[in-house]
Amino acid sequence: MTKHIKKLSSISRRQLLVGSAAGTGLVIGYSVLPNMVDSASEAIAAGNWDHQQFLRMDANGKATVFVTKAEIGQHIGTALAQVVAEELEINWDDVSVNYPESHAKWGLHITGGSWSVNWTFDRNSRIGASARIALTEAGAKLMKVNADDCYAKNSIVYSNDGKSISYKDILSKTTIDRTFSEEEMKSLKLKSFGEYSVIGKSKVPFDVPPKINGTAKYGIDVFVPNMIYAIPIQNPTRYGAVPKTVDETEAKKVDGYVGTYVNKEGFTRVNTGYVVALGETYWAAEKAAKALKIDWDLGENQNISSDDIRNESIRLQQDPEAGFLWVLEGDVDKSMKNTTTQHTAIYETAIAYHGCMEPMNAVAYEKDDIMHIHSGHQSFTFAVGNTAAALGVEADKVVCHQYYAGGGFGRRTEPDTHVLVAQVCKFAGRPVKLIFSREQDMMFDFHRTPTYQVVEGGVEFDKLTSMNHDVVAGWSTKRAAPGFMPDSVDKKGKVDQFSTNGSDHWYDIPNHKVRSINNELSDKALPVGFLRAVAPSWTFWAVESYLDEMAKKIGRDPLAFRLDHLTARGKNAGSPPNSIGGSHRLRNALLVAAGRAGYGVKPLAKNVGMGLACVSSQERGSPTWTACVAEVKVDPNSGEVDVKRVTIAMDVGTAVDPDGVKKQIEGSALYGISLALYENLTMKNGSIEQSNFDSWTPMRLNQTPEIESVIIQNGHYPAGTGEPATTVVAPAIANAIENAVGARVRSLPITPEKLKSALREA
Repeated sequence: MTKHIKKLSSISRRQLLVGSAAGTGLVIGYSVLPNMVDSASEAIAAGNWDHQQFLRMDANGKATVFVTKAEIGQHIGTALAQVVAEELEINWDDVSVNYPESHAKWGLHITGGSWSVNWTFDRNSRIGASARIALTEAGAKLMKVNADDCYAKNSIVYSNDGKSISYKDILSKTTIDRTFSEEEMKSLKLKSFGEYSVIGKSKVPFDVPPKINGTAKYGIDVFVPNMIYAIPIQNPTRYGAVPKTVDETEAKKVDGYVGTYVNKEGFTRVNTGYVVALGETYWAAEKAAKALKIDWDLGENQNISSDDIRNESIRLQQDPEAGFLWVLEGDVDKSMKNTTTQHTAIYETAIAYHGCMEPMNAVAYEKDDIMHIHSGHQSFTFAVGNTAAALGVEADKVVCHQYYAGGGFGRRTEPDTHVLVAQVCKFAGRPVKLIFSREQDMMFDFHRTPTYQVVEGGVEFDKLTSMNHDVVAGWSTKRAAPGFMPDSVDKKGKVDQFSTNGSDHWYDIPNHKVRSINNELSDKALPVGFLRAVAPSWTFWAVESYLDEMAKKIGRDPLAFRLDHLTARGKNAGSPPNSIGGSHRLRNALLVAAGRAGYGVKPLAKNVGMGLACVSSQERGSPTWTACVAEVKVDPNSGEVDVKRVTIAMDVGTAVDPDGVKKQIEGSALYGISLALYENLTMKNGSIEQSNFDSWTPMRLNQTPEIESVIIQNGHYPAGTGEPATTVVAPAIANAIENAVGARVRSLPITPEKLKSALREA
């Protein structure tokens, strides 16, 4: 998927145009019709100008960077603006960001996968550089000097003979007309790591002041005149239920009741049917929703439970014909026969809820035959396409407007709220605000799939020479974006990489096989979606737990055992731009984390243990080398685990905003700890049993550990930072627990009951 998307998000073969009219400022974008213009001014005159593609500068010298990534608390707008500003040589105080509405010109309008900086760093650098060059050339002309004798700094163009002119004066006094070919863009000389003055310096994020003073506007804050409120009624089964009849008698008695939207067909990949109560106020809609009497056809999933999904996973894993190969290297079966020590282990993870602070919501209204939808959303690409399909219109008839989002974690990549609010808007003929209650948010969530993995391996001469890894999971990509599924290595079918990534790790194991198996029952019953880090949150759980188990089985220290397998040979040598250095960088991160934590050196009290793990992020093609040491204290009597401290070392290549990176590490680590120890969802009778924070319990503030984050910078291409720490903490904690009390737990979350059971078996 990464390779495919990057082609779409890279600088195209169209000419890049930098143009202005005197006194109006400067805009940078592509010609709408490729290869049909000779200059920016001609493009402007012809209306062949896609003017808000990247950057706009006003006549006063201030710049606006257009950011097509959602602001979900990761301060992404600030980081992306820093990249542009670095090469633009502009005063930081003169920079702002804009989160534009959806449009086809943006390409894939998606925020996820820790891809935002990684995908756009080179492009944004060249955008800034091209604008600086155009301004420098224009300034030189005004100063009547040679442009080659000029340079820009702090929004001023200087000549070597002492003359200078500000960006403001340039933009207010002259017309800029500059066209860059693709070849010119590629050949632009960019700054190197040691030359940065903006990149690598922490800035006050653009989104922090409004969030502090209360002016920040989230999707749930949107209000438009004549707006009514919509409250969906939870289906009695998560997926598959269809409303047969709806009795509005009691609802009509509610003051402010507007009506009820009934959809018996649902929408592909979203739900099978809806009932939505409408009211002039939220309170009226909520009261009406409770008053409706609905007769449901519960559908084929009405009796499905968590145990059913697990049993199906076991059945599939035991079927040698199930699934497709994701990794096939060497001959695992033959090699296994020659090993001196073998070990097999089963690892599981439970259903998980995204848990966004801001429940899902959206506002829709129609104007001039255009459906406008306002929300904080991670994927306008999916939202626009699916909403247009649901309405039976072309994609250009749907426009999504971006706001801050109170948490995403993958949940806001789904189009469900946009599809539903648009349908209800059409039905009501009025602007509609759709809001999920916490209970509805939990039930309508596209949950993380439960997983079942079997790992078996063999050791010869203290080296793991064989590994066979079966990954059984629901396949989120098959539902949401099947076109992104690549062929399996055995060419027998398509594989959902977002349910399998991470199993193709960076350890040197000559005989390695990974079988990816789709549990369609999980897909049908939930259905499953993308939750922060996706597959590595379970594949690395298995791999990193298994390595500790195997190391101990043969009497090796887990750290030394890992280092022996991080050789950076063959496919693990890495390649530019993302993985230069290969697994040597993972090895280094591991050593840094171990050293900072005092692993193997620090004296530990009884029932206190340290454990470690290391991961390479979501995909091999865009790794972030991350290692963690967790220190835990275990109460053997209660089974309670107290995570005292986690030390995380992360090789990010180049940290654009170090403070933002630190926040990402800490936030994702806490998210991962919560998933590892506390969060547990179960299914019964086709629906999620837990409904609010009283029955679903994430980590509380008083349970948070001390976190030390070490950012490793080496000037390599920037890596993503929002997800790796989510995946590395769970195995580190499990390994620490075993070192503390000698009990191995192989199922997430690690509840007191599971730990006490493991203690009895130890």
